[in-house]
Amino acid sequence: MPYADLLAAVQDEVGKRIVGQEYMIERLLIGLLTGGHVLLEGVPGLAKTLTVRTLAETIHTTFQRIQFTPDLLPADVIGTQIYDQSSGSFRVKHGPIFANIVLADEINRAPAKVQAALLEAMQEKQVTIGGTTHRLEEPFLVLATQNPIEQEGTYPLPEAQVDRFMLKLRVGYPTRAEEKEILRRMASGAPIDIAAVATPEAILGARRELTSLYMDERVVDYVVDLVQASRDPKGAGLADLVPLIEYGASPRATIALGQAARAYAFLRGRRFVTADDVKAIAPDVLRHRVLTSFEADAENVTSDAIVTRLLAAVPTP
Repeated sequence: MPYADLLAAVQDEVGKRIVGQEYMIERLLIGLLTGGHVLLEGVPGLAKTLTVRTLAETIHTTFQRIQFTPDLLPADVIGTQIYDQSSGSFRVKHGPIFANIVLADEINRAPAKVQAALLEAMQEKQVTIGGTTHRLEEPFLVLATQNPIEQEGTYPLPEAQVDRFMLKLRVGYPTRAEEKEILRRMASGAPIDIAAVATPEAILGARRELTSLYMDERVVDYVVDLVQASRDPKGAGLADLVPLIEYGASPRATIALGQAARAYAFLRGRRFVTADDVKAIAPDVLRHRVLTSFEADAENVTSDAIVTRLLAAVPTP
């Protein structure tokens, strides 16, 4: 089965259980295709956790869910050493991070030590237990959720960790028609079975094919210009944004934007990337990497609004 058809089959399977939320499902597939971690932000009850769990079910792979709480310890995530009395030695007990797809539920409820342990896993694809480094099996993907409205007992994610997420999604409410369909599907209470239609090997094969997509030099320049504009808005003709931006996007954003645009084109069955692909995915790549200033917060200017201005100002090839 061609990789594009395989991913379409995955999307169809997820759609059996999830009504609407095409935006979220497609972005999760982009994360899967590129190996980029995804942060989902939205109020409770929008099927964030169910969507991630369902996506994992469509692949013959391992899946673990970690419910983050303020009393969580690093060992609860990565594992620890246990003394074996029968052998008189220590052995390693792997934590739930040793899975292909890891759902970090309410990630902003974990304290700093847990965040640091997770950071190594996300960036280096490895963890350290008792001084020994253990590699994590590919594909390895962290899909995290956080609740934006309930801040009691939460720890804001460090900027370094937020930057490790390729995409940050803002998940919204379903439409009236979608909500009616949700009610109809859930009326019976019977579970909706999902078929596993993909393998880890197929996902890794799709990733290799993704690198061969053609990206014209003008599109490459457009990606770089967008990221540069977030650091120097005055140079892009947006001098009024200078006091509103504390820090612009990092070079990691440039890499992520190029990879995500390739995946966006790939999901549409194209072998080349356009500027429109970059535009479509740019808000998800940049919204958590453009840090607003105190002045922006005082004026209720969000990073989304700033990214929208940047996209409008930078010339499209």
